[in-house]
Amino acid sequence: MNHDAPALRLTERPFIRESPSGVWPFHLHDLIRAAIRNADDGSDDRWSEQDWQRAAQRAFGALESQWRQDLRRDRAVLVGCLQQGLLLARDFRLDLGWLADAAFQYVGDSVWEPLALPAADARSSDGLQTAADALVETLSAIARRQHEHRERTAGRLSAVLASQLLPDDLVELATYYLAKAQRDLGLTDDSRRGMQRVASADGRLASAARRGLAHLSRLSGDFPAAVEAAGRLGWEGRHHRVLGDVWWVQGDMERATAAYLAARSEAEEHGAAGETAMVQAHLAFAVSFADPLRADDELDLADRLLSRLSLRSSEMTARIAALVRDAGFEADLPDRAAVLLAEIGVSGISYAAAKLQLALCFHHAVLDNQDDLTTAITRLNELTQSGDYAHYVEIAHFMAGLPFPEHTARARWIDGERQTRERWRHLVENRRSRLGTTR
Repeated sequence: MNHDAPALRLTERPFIRESPSGVWPFHLHDLIRAAIRNADDGSDDRWSEQDWQRAAQRAFGALESQWRQDLRRDRAVLVGCLQQGLLLARDFRLDLGWLADAAFQYVGDSVWEPLALPAADARSSDGLQTAADALVETLSAIARRQHEHRERTAGRLSAVLASQLLPDDLVELATYYLAKAQRDLGLTDDSRRGMQRVASADGRLASAARRGLAHLSRLSGDFPAAVEAAGRLGWEGRHHRVLGDVWWVQGDMERATAAYLAARSEAEEHGAAGETAMVQAHLAFAVSFADPLRADDELDLADRLLSRLSLRSSEMTARIAALVRDAGFEADLPDRAAVLLAEIGVSGISYAAAKLQLALCFHHAVLDNQDDLTTAITRLNELTQSGDYAHYVEIAHFMAGLPFPEHTARARWIDGERQTRERWRHLVENRRSRLGTTR
């Protein structure tokens, strides 16, 4: 050769790569793997297509054994086996088998590590062709929804369901997460239909779907129905979190905090890291209204728990909680809110925009900035025109001590409108007393 570089690159290339932190620390370099798989010569030790298929099936079975025998339920083992198993099932068109169970464990932990698979071969240009293709796309869409607009998530999951490639239990998985994305996008009727289908199937996600229906009752302002549903959910339906979500809207931060603390303890007992972090963000939000000093500690814990995960909506809840904690204290709060609102717009999580606007109403009510408060309530009214979260507009009036417009649909408050109004007004007055500006 005229140049040494090609030879040097070959001799210096590590044929076996090492990843000390991985479940399997050693793996063959992709270049070598491709050369072996795609060699067109007739070597004495070549494999037939049937040899490759049998080897893939043996490896697939070995992965199942390793995953099922992991009594510690190590997350790294789950993700490693799931990634390798999905790759084999996709490339060798294997039946999904144990991958369905592993997929439900993956989503059940609410942690959402990316499931990064190497690109498929040329046939993938024809779209989804096998159940494995559909499952790879489903889990990718579910995990990536933390980083993509919810419209993108809904589109991907709708395409998977339209392909009709998934078995029935995994159709339930795609349907449930599509319904969650639709709820975030404000497509309440579509979300309710999806949740009802999953709940009626009474499969592995039935409890989660019933929780979803309870949330839909809450966002429509039917709080007694949400409380009644929570009583039937149990741990699998995250009953304490559902109750906490109901109580804070009533202005009853004491009962909301107690419910969230019970939810966090239950999540810790079950080793559910994602649920623990999610509940902690909600707890910090409720505490921020009533006790900004305690909120510092709760927000610090929420940040620590969320930093190890990928839970975008919970991160937004924690950041809105920080605005509530600082309401009345920080003059730049509207500017901070504007920055966060832009990020919410990118995510497509519609309810977060309304929640953020409610935090701004609290800030302006504390400072008695009537013009800014009127503007904030007008904006909040625009965000809730569909009827979802319309009770936030009522709460904003309660905060400011303003009468609610006559002949306007009202929420079904647990303890009645008068007591709910008094609670929210008391939270504003309590914050003013902390500022030394009681009016």
